[in-house]
Amino acid sequence: MTVVALLVAVVAMLVNTAATLLEAAGSRRATSDRPLWRQPAYLVGLALDALGWVLAVVALRYLPVITVQSVLTSSVALTALAAHRFRVRRMPRSQVVGVAGVVLALVLVAGATTGQRSEATLPSAAAPVLLVVALALAAAGLPLARAGRPLVLAAAAGTAYGGAALGVRALHLSPDVRVDADLLGRPLVWAVVVFGVTGVLLVAAALRHGQPGPVVGVVSVTEVVLPGSAGLVLLGDAVRPGWTPVLVVGVLAVAASVALLSRSGSRVPSRAV
Repeated sequence: MTVVALLVAVVAMLVNTAATLLEAAGSRRATSDRPLWRQPAYLVGLALDALGWVLAVVALRYLPVITVQSVLTSSVALTALAAHRFRVRRMPRSQVVGVAGVVLALVLVAGATTGQRSEATLPSAAAPVLLVVALALAAAGLPLARAGRPLVLAAAAGTAYGGAALGVRALHLSPDVRVDADLLGRPLVWAVVVFGVTGVLLVAAALRHGQPGPVVGVVSVTEVVLPGSAGLVLLGDAVRPGWTPVLVVGVLAVAASVALLSRSGSRVPSRAV
């Protein structure tokens, strides 16, 4: 099942990449006469985002948070490749190094973790805290969007996506779970919902003000480091004996490679969509 879950995470990454490209195109085409919600490309991107989220949830049911989030992060490499229509020879050397670094880092992270999720639960106080953080982040969304700083928006979006991933990972739901009062009464469920919706809206705002490359880069690093660390510390996600240094190097390599891609300006033109 571990291999299947990894494949599901890879498919989620591919779907998320397509969603980002479409949302970026729709965001750039938005005008006062044709606002964002009337842009077909953006709406299709949102639908793909939802599909990618469902696939990521499935992967998180079987894999550690840091493994799934690291796989999803490779979308930044595909975004850079898409900007050049997957013609590697036309890419600047810094972007080639960044793409190769992301791939290598993912191999290190995947190899360092056991591939088996722990059944540990969050401390009892963690779920209400996550919900409060989710609501605070949602409340800050509008002021952040008005400020128009794309990298700040991207960091907030990455935090929201990371919080949602952590919440999904911490939920212990049986396959025959029903939507009832008991389920809807769990703070963790509402934290996941608020985090997820907030993340989508913040990414849209970031893409309106900035280029896809840097935006995706900041989102990716944030949503790997924060929930991945929490999964290891709070949820008992396991690392292979003696492989902790490899995991640390892998995570740092992800961050460095994504930063390199972001700094090199992975601009995605409309025709790339």
